[in-house]
Amino acid sequence: MIGLISATAAGAAARDRLAAAWPDRTRVYEGPVGDAVRAAFAQCEQLVCFLATGAVVRLVAPLLSGKTADPGVVCVDEGGRFAVSLVGGHAGRANELAREVGELLGAEPVVTTATDAADLPGLDTLGLPVEGDVAGVSRAMLDGEAVALRTEVAWPLPPLPVAGEGSYTIRLTDRLVRAAEREVVLRPPSLVVGVGASKGAPVEEVLGLVEGVLREAGLSAASVAELATVDAKAEEPGIVEAARRLGVPLVTYSAGELAGVEVPNPSDAPLAAVGTPSVAEAAALVRGGELLVPKRKSAASPAMATCAVVRRPGRGRLAVVGLGPGARDLLTPRAKAELRRAAVLVGLDQYVDQIRDLLRPGTRILESGLGAEEERARTAVEEAREGRAVALIGSGDAGVYAMASPALAEASDDIDVVGVPGVTAALAAGAILGAPLGHDHVSISLSDLHTPWEVIERRVRAAAEADIVVTFYNPRSRGRDWQLPKALDILAGHRAPTTPVGVVRNASRPDESARLTTLAALDPATVDMMTVVTVGNTATREIAGRMVTPRGYRWQEEPE
Repeated sequence: MIGLISATAAGAAARDRLAAAWPDRTRVYEGPVGDAVRAAFAQCEQLVCFLATGAVVRLVAPLLSGKTADPGVVCVDEGGRFAVSLVGGHAGRANELAREVGELLGAEPVVTTATDAADLPGLDTLGLPVEGDVAGVSRAMLDGEAVALRTEVAWPLPPLPVAGEGSYTIRLTDRLVRAAEREVVLRPPSLVVGVGASKGAPVEEVLGLVEGVLREAGLSAASVAELATVDAKAEEPGIVEAARRLGVPLVTYSAGELAGVEVPNPSDAPLAAVGTPSVAEAAALVRGGELLVPKRKSAASPAMATCAVVRRPGRGRLAVVGLGPGARDLLTPRAKAELRRAAVLVGLDQYVDQIRDLLRPGTRILESGLGAEEERARTAVEEAREGRAVALIGSGDAGVYAMASPALAEASDDIDVVGVPGVTAALAAGAILGAPLGHDHVSISLSDLHTPWEVIERRVRAAAEADIVVTFYNPRSRGRDWQLPKALDILAGHRAPTTPVGVVRNASRPDESARLTTLAALDPATVDMMTVVTVGNTATREIAGRMVTPRGYRWQEEPE
């Protein structure tokens, strides 16, 4: 919950804008400001104070207990010009909140955390448990000192200024080790603990077994990603509570799935009880990995719990990112976040140039020219298979005539794939033209480099006969100048010569141009590969210079 505190009418007005925008995230604290701040500090994860920073400093100073426990505090000035991250920039997510508040109120976010100011990922913002000298290692990276990365478990990380050797160290491990001097230990969620238990097994026995086995094996509980068991034990109180106390999800599998997993220590007891010869080992191994600890029983007599531990290999991450039609303000926040998360960027050179300034320092860029789509897809997948965080970029939406299809054709289930949608050229052009896509519509590429013309022609003819609005991608190039006239002729056999046609070139870019013409008047020679052509259906009209396809609502019908 975010506590909102203000002292003046101007502050209250901005406060109320936040409260209205985030009704489920915020709580307004009324009354004397000092009392409101103290109450919100004790009850909320974050605070936004519409007060002077000096006043907030004096109010919260006696309340501070430590950076990992204090809520994030953001100050907004009376004029609403700045949103200042004051306390808890990383742990309290105040830096992120300052940016959100700034975007909503039109204020400038002010973030002074050193790593954020230098555009470096904070070691405590990577989503992994972190131990050791975070401040010292972060300062070393900021000062340009050599920081070594020791990866004992492969895991996708954002770009970090690291080297093979250095006087400071970042250690990525699931081993139960103490951070040395000048060292940070990051804990990847690489361990899966399979658990079996008799009915009524107490949580103390289940949890004690899991924690004891991890400790004896020299493994960190902070790296446990999940507890796994058979479906029949999905509601067993001791297992459910053990997962809750460990702070990890409980994942269950059917007895049939577990019975198909080859294990070193099968048993007749679980086979008779739940239908599989193994629960703990099979549940840990069902999705693959290295069995670090075979089945162990608890020390109780009789033993009511078993567990096994598996290390799953680190999975690379491939984000397939749509950059939109070109304008920076049509690049989605999610796309920006993925670009900044990627340690490796793969893309067409001209698309890389569009977003190069958004990348973090140290991002490895693999760019190539036109016509190398399959090669770029293979490269991105190969990089992800090496355990890296990769972004593969394309214009518009990456799934529409872009890189998602070839990338997913190359990828298998050994990497994580994330799709990031983008604004397509058809949507950008439609917004410029008016509302041509107000009813059923279809996009057809006229490029026969990947699709035989006979197939394209059949699709155009089907759209013409079905009276569907059509947007043509890749309509005309120097070497392909006859396809667009042919497609227009097909449509003309089913639509009037006066059917509105919208022509948009470089939608959303500085040299954008758009015009509205008709099916009979369109000159294909004025169209190129940077253009999308939208042909209306029989109901599409030009209204006040805009192209409009009605939804078909009754109130839109023309009077007789």
